[in-house]
Amino acid sequence: MKHSLNDDKDAALLDRRTFFIGTASALALGTTACGGGSGGSSFSPMGGAAAQQTPAAVAGVDSPSTPETPAAEPAAPAPEARKIVHPGLLVTEEDLQRIRDKLAAKAEPWVGGLNMMLKTNNTNLDAKPRPLALVTRGVDGENYWQMVGDMVRALHLALRWKISNDESYAKKAVEFLNAWSSTLTELGGDSNVFLASGLYGNQWANAAELMRTYPGWAKEDVARFQAMLLNVFYPKAHDFLVNHNGTETRKVTHYWANWDLANICTVYAIGVFCDRSDLVAEASNYYKSGRGCGASANNVYYVHPGYLGQWQESHRDQGHSTLGISLAGMLCQMAWNQGEDLFGYWNNRLLAGAEYVAKTNLADADGNALYTMPFAPYNGVHGSGTAAAGTNQLRPNWDLIYSHYVSRKGLSAPWTKAMLDKIRPERVDGGDQPGIGTLLYARDPVPAAPPSGLSAFLSDAKVQLSWWGTAGASQYLVQRAASPNGPFMTLAPVTEPRTYTDDPGQGTWYYRIDAATDAGEMTGADTLRVAVPGELWLHLPLSGDANDASGRGLNAQLKGGTSWGEGRNGGSAVQLDGRSGHIQLPDAAVSALGDFTAAVWVYWDASAVNVRIFDFGSNDVAYMALLPRDGSGKLRFSGTRNQFWNEESVTTDVLPTGRWVHVAVTLSGTVGTLYVDGAQVATADGIWINPFQLGRTTQTWLGRSQYGGDPYFKGRMQDFRIYSGAQDAAFIADLAR
Repeated sequence: MKHSLNDDKDAALLDRRTFFIGTASALALGTTACGGGSGGSSFSPMGGAAAQQTPAAVAGVDSPSTPETPAAEPAAPAPEARKIVHPGLLVTEEDLQRIRDKLAAKAEPWVGGLNMMLKTNNTNLDAKPRPLALVTRGVDGENYWQMVGDMVRALHLALRWKISNDESYAKKAVEFLNAWSSTLTELGGDSNVFLASGLYGNQWANAAELMRTYPGWAKEDVARFQAMLLNVFYPKAHDFLVNHNGTETRKVTHYWANWDLANICTVYAIGVFCDRSDLVAEASNYYKSGRGCGASANNVYYVHPGYLGQWQESHRDQGHSTLGISLAGMLCQMAWNQGEDLFGYWNNRLLAGAEYVAKTNLADADGNALYTMPFAPYNGVHGSGTAAAGTNQLRPNWDLIYSHYVSRKGLSAPWTKAMLDKIRPERVDGGDQPGIGTLLYARDPVPAAPPSGLSAFLSDAKVQLSWWGTAGASQYLVQRAASPNGPFMTLAPVTEPRTYTDDPGQGTWYYRIDAATDAGEMTGADTLRVAVPGELWLHLPLSGDANDASGRGLNAQLKGGTSWGEGRNGGSAVQLDGRSGHIQLPDAAVSALGDFTAAVWVYWDASAVNVRIFDFGSNDVAYMALLPRDGSGKLRFSGTRNQFWNEESVTTDVLPTGRWVHVAVTLSGTVGTLYVDGAQVATADGIWINPFQLGRTTQTWLGRSQYGGDPYFKGRMQDFRIYSGAQDAAFIADLAR
């Protein structure tokens, strides 16, 4: 079957600490055999929801800024140089010993998992390899399935040798590996060649990684297999992640998430097998901060209350959505085995996506969806989506997710568990990923972890709470106090989803989530401070320096061609030269906000299209910006996340030039409102992206665009302010006096 682009040939950290959240949390979280048209964590043996999470949203992780200014997620430096572990891809020697022990004890579900592998007969010792010099996909006469069959055999033979210690399986696995490494020289086809490089390169590397400890595999043969991976598979995978088949510059999101994820997996797996730490870093960094749909921030591009992470392909179909979860899980598993916790990255972002996709695919006996999923409209290059499409896809990809987050971390994953209950023991997959997760990943559970990863932000003027649950908890107790030390009053019991919206009234409040378990009440790991709407979050007077006058310490920096000019009513204002001058706010300065207000005085010297007053983001795929004049000649506030040029906006007449103008924007829930000179001039519903959904912005600018070709602001700025919550018209009018 040929597949083409868009159907077109083209136990956790348990110490409890109190930390500031303002009125918003730092950040909750921000298929079939085919694809379709798509920051660094360190290893924590404790894992848990707190490991490598949003610094302000998870207790036990200190903010890199000030105690009152939490960042939204870890930055994305290259992984720390470390010795590569072998075998260290989908399974380690420790995993293999666990499997041997469980099989020796005739324990379930491991015996059932082994039988699912054996029933395929892929470890038949009479089988002979059928290597090809050229493997093609996506063109007439494609032959990639011939390679896939041998690839799966090699992996199963290697596993059977590792489990049984029967050398006959090792010899047969080496026969397959050597046959292909001495024959294959090229991958070909249409755009689907990049699916071949991604889906199969990483599985070949996994088979070979299991065999590298076999003394009967000659060193020269190992080197030849490494050369095949590096010369045939890696160049295609690397090129795709850099260029996206020629669409990188204009429409990086033209390819669906599974295309990126497959090739990230290949780069990572080849890096480990070939002892290339640079390749490992390339793959890890792309997952954390890449622009394509497979990057963590873009494959889960919107997080609903209760940490249900809308998957990038959810509006497409569920075959591809479950493939994406499979591939992301494989990547995180390989990284975990190399000492890097991508599972925990950005407050367990993968788990948020997995829970959304799992719940989407729960169906009744007739195949009808059991749940209607929350859905943020998708308006990307693949057309519009208004709901999750399809249900009841039973791809074998849930044991890996469940075993890590629940059995290893002690969290709850109710929708993942419900899917796993339907399909365990997991079968072999058809070639896109190995499957057999019950055999490879099932493990005895650790003690349950307390509720963790608590976040809170203002949405429609109310406090919206979300948290990660406790394995085995029957319900959660949402608690609030006027002091971090209590006493805490229980507001409500909650089961699923793990979210609660509170309207506490005036005051400063502290929240905590406790779990009710069979062993008694378990105190939550986090305590969050939430202030009343309207708290001054950031204030840059811009009258002699770029320091923050709010008391929060969010001092900005003047960059490029900046100087000081005449301000309003005397004094000075920052002068931006229109060529390189701009103001850089600290990373993640606004990333803890849901509802917000931004206001500033500007003196615009000359009207230019696509100039920015502010632009908060990390690249040209995800940002929110205020433009004094867009391509349609309008003043526009807009935001986007992984939809590239398809922005959610509110617009009005172009901003005047040649005089001081006060401009402000507010966001309340999904309603955006623009003010000019203190008067409301436009409002619009349907703006789903707020700063909270953008995560840790690393390009948080005044006067500069995320797009390198857009002009810089030319003129002066003064008195830039951000407030938590959407201020009312009277307040804005007061600021404009």
